[in-house]
Amino acid sequence: MKLKVTLLAALFPVWAMAQTTGFTLSGKIGQLNKPAKVYLDYMDNGVSHEDSALVVNGVFSMSGKVSGIVTARMALDHGGNGKPYAIYKGGDAIYFYFGKDKIAFTSADSLINAKVDGSKVYDEFAAYNKTIGGSMMELTKAANIDFARGTQEEQKDTAYINRVNARFRQSIANRAQKQLAFARANPKSYFGLVALSEAAGTKVDVAVVQPLYHALDARLQATDVGKELAQRIKAVGITTVGSVAPLFTQNDVNGKPLSLASLKGKVVLVDFWASWCSPCRAENPNLTKQYQLYKDKGFEILSVSLDSDKQKWLQAIKADGMPWLHVSDLKGWNNDAGRMYGIRAVPACYLIGTDGKIIANDVRGETLNTKLAEIFNK
Repeated sequence: MKLKVTLLAALFPVWAMAQTTGFTLSGKIGQLNKPAKVYLDYMDNGVSHEDSALVVNGVFSMSGKVSGIVTARMALDHGGNGKPYAIYKGGDAIYFYFGKDKIAFTSADSLINAKVDGSKVYDEFAAYNKTIGGSMMELTKAANIDFARGTQEEQKDTAYINRVNARFRQSIANRAQKQLAFARANPKSYFGLVALSEAAGTKVDVAVVQPLYHALDARLQATDVGKELAQRIKAVGITTVGSVAPLFTQNDVNGKPLSLASLKGKVVLVDFWASWCSPCRAENPNLTKQYQLYKDKGFEILSVSLDSDKQKWLQAIKADGMPWLHVSDLKGWNNDAGRMYGIRAVPACYLIGTDGKIIANDVRGETLNTKLAEIFNK
């Protein structure tokens, strides 16, 4: 079947919005009233921003400044349960792109069912999303529906669960192939860049991704998304097992510079994490145990936080009882060390030997425990 990838060939270029400009997001969602509240998070040039607004008689409005096209998440809390509930449990959150826009969301009941007007960027994003087969949220929703079709007994059966999961994974793989095709057909479109960045994922296939990246318009490559993707491609070559670990220096919890180079001679686990990352926090008890076992034998942990809020970072360290070394530049996903290592998801970690070379990456749980026992219990 011939893939339709020409739909957005005339997408307007991201550089048309290079200067900082204003936006307004407003909505009319039924007759909702206080304590209903809308929460907005958006990433502009690698920097996270957040805002919120009460809903009065169904109406809300937020405004601000952006330097270009931004990716955003908006969640509507219907009953005053707070932002985390609205995002993760309330079921009324949307993900989208916008720029210098006056966007209006209109619905009788929810954000997720809202009609969206006033944004060319949003319209182009919606068309792109349709071309690649839907968003990850839509694919996940479809997988949940697929699972729900089974009987109660089937839903407890490992084989049934594996079949559903296999279909879900295949839908993700199919989406990635459509994204690569879209990027190939639309090298001058901002969403061509988005498609390539998303398809590249956390483990970049350089042979596939790099030629498509070089084919992108130079002005797209110069955007923050373009620069981040370039570094992710580069990171593949400099973070392989056997390579000398890229060096960096960031401030510790007391604001004093701490360098990875200063730890040479020790076995170091460079651990990228964040206070808001549940899987990261779940691994901390195991890291604590391993640290106590081997710290006197030359083992050190250097945790690099992708937080942007220092207070939340420090609170998480205290709450989880993490007695090792911690650094952060508090730039969130724009963390310099994280970008150097091509980090796109956390937790992520690299085990570095006494000679400064990478011994292993993505080692956690029992895999890490086995590796450390191998090193220190010879």
